[in-house]
Amino acid sequence: MLGWPTWQQAVVAGIVAVVATLLLRRLAGRLPAALAPATQEFSLIAGLYTVWRLAGQLPLKHDAGALERAHQIARLQDRLHLPSELTLQHIVLAHDTYATAVSYYYAVVHVPATCAFLVWLFVRHRDHYAHWRTGLVLVTGACLFIRFVRVAPPRFLTDLGYVDISELHGPSVYGPIGTGVSDQFAAMPSIHVAWAAVVTLGIVAATRSRWRWLFTLHLAFTVLVVSASGHHWWLDGIVAVALLLVGLRLDTLVRRALGRKAAATSAEDVRVLTTVS
Repeated sequence: MLGWPTWQQAVVAGIVAVVATLLLRRLAGRLPAALAPATQEFSLIAGLYTVWRLAGQLPLKHDAGALERAHQIARLQDRLHLPSELTLQHIVLAHDTYATAVSYYYAVVHVPATCAFLVWLFVRHRDHYAHWRTGLVLVTGACLFIRFVRVAPPRFLTDLGYVDISELHGPSVYGPIGTGVSDQFAAMPSIHVAWAAVVTLGIVAATRSRWRWLFTLHLAFTVLVVSASGHHWWLDGIVAVALLLVGLRLDTLVRRALGRKAAATSAEDVRVLTTVS
């Protein structure tokens, strides 16, 4: 089972970042002025990570209705003529190299990729950063809320022929039920796909480089990996992307409304000053 920093470690890191931000703001010079926003943002990310880890420790009933809902999703996908995750599993299982690669990609890539994306966006495209960070926060929050509706991943439906590829061919973020980094019965929606969509769409939106289209492979690989590994249904990813798009749209609408309000306030201030003078 693969481990990530605990919520206690995240709290300590966040406190250190807050203290560093306060000290940097008291110092003069270009370097402190440049570092303070970064340490402030790190404290926010550490706080959000803490909430995410604590949410995974909520005393939820781990199996109530989860398997039945998984069967319902399987039947719905069949009616929608979506491709079968089981077929994809069989293709991957036919090659040990593919199965191992799928396991490692699922376990290792999505958190570092998201962190690297946030750092890159903050350093190189600061004007886009707040929008995509807010989108990440909103979609993650929505996923954590929906997890109260228990849904089992495909790998639990052994009666349909599914297996846990990560358990067989590589590292797994899961241990016995109720342990591990992530909730075993929170398959819907997929945070893996949500975060991969943030990274891919954010890169495409923020830069005009012709190489940006290569990063669409990250989202494509993630969708294939979460399905082939038996950790998520196709609909888990579809719902995750839909939630992200809704969150980004809400952020855009709020920013526009605040912008209009600020513009109206400035215009009123000018009018008052003109009247007085």
